[in-house]
Parts: sequence; C-alpha cells; structure tokens
Amino acid sequence: MKIATLLLGLLGASFALPALADDHQHPAPAAATNAGFEKLKTLVGTWVVADEEGHPTDQVVSVIRLTAGGSALHETLFPGQDQEMISVYTVDGSDIVMTHYCVLGNQPQMKARAKTPSDTLNFEFVGGTNLDPQKDMHMHAAVLKFVDNDHFEVEGIGWQNGKPTEEMCGGMKLVRKK
Repeated sequence: MKIATLLLGLLGASFALPALADDHQHPAPAAATNAGFEKLKTLVGTWVVADEEGHPTDQVVSVIRLTAGGSALHETLFPGQDQEMISVYTVDGSDIVMTHYCVLGNQPQMKARAKTPSDTLNFEFVGGTNLDPQKDMHMHAAVLKFVDNDHFEVEGIGWQNGKPTEEMCGGMKLVRKK
C-alpha cells in the first residue's frame, strides 16, 4: 500500500512539474486598465511646494513611486520630516482606493469613484483603522487636481467630532522637481 501511494505521488509530481515550469514562461494576463490610476501614474517623481507665481521652491512635499509590479502607487509625504506620512493608491475595479498612514497613528481609507472629471480625483472616506470617525481627528477626503504634467493641486479635508476641521490638511500647489 505504501509503495502504491508513493508511486501515485511521484506520478502526480511528474505531471505538476512541467505545468509549474510552464507558468514561469507565461506571465499572468495584465490587469484591466483604470483611467484614474493611469492618470495617477503620471505623478511618479518628486514634488515641491509652488511659490505664489507657481514656481518650484526647495520644500519637498511628496515623493511618488510605482511599486508592486505597477499595481500600487506609494507616496511619501514630507519625507525626512517629523510629520512624514505615507499614502498608498491601488485599483479597486473602476475605483481607486487610497490608504493614508497618518502621523496621528490612524489609517483612513478613501475611495475615488470612476465618474469624476478627467483632471480631478475626489477621494471620499470609506473607513479606516485605529480611528472612530465620529470623534477622532483624521483625513476624511482629498481632491487631487491635475493642472498639467508638472503641476498638481491637493485639497485635504480633516475631520474631528464628526465634522470638518480647519486644523488639518488644507490645500497645496505642487510643482514637479526637475
């Protein structure tokens, strides 16, 4: 009985090995494209604050890179500073999900619906971890406006005690660092 089981196991392995080897030669099919995420990919690079005339300053605000085989965008906000934070953007069907890893120790999650103007992504709160949205301060919404290839604007909306707060986020005009 033991020999028969061993032979069946070896026979099964002999069929599986060529199939496993074949998987490495044929990569998985590409995921469906998402227009909003494709637009976000154009932001890969380093971004600085714009002065009043829209020219770049030396203040780095955002470093954006593509990761996870092109399926996620990783943004480091205020790199190297005490308030450094991370936001990760991924596709969820026709929507884009952003998880913001905040200096406050919470992780709000927002979603941008597919039906927005082509130059704007409107992220709205859909949940999060380590926070009670009815009382805790957190980022509750964000609007990204694509001005041109080298300029974009961010308007963040903070939330505390179940309503918007002025103490957090605000708007920024950013310029691509050359």
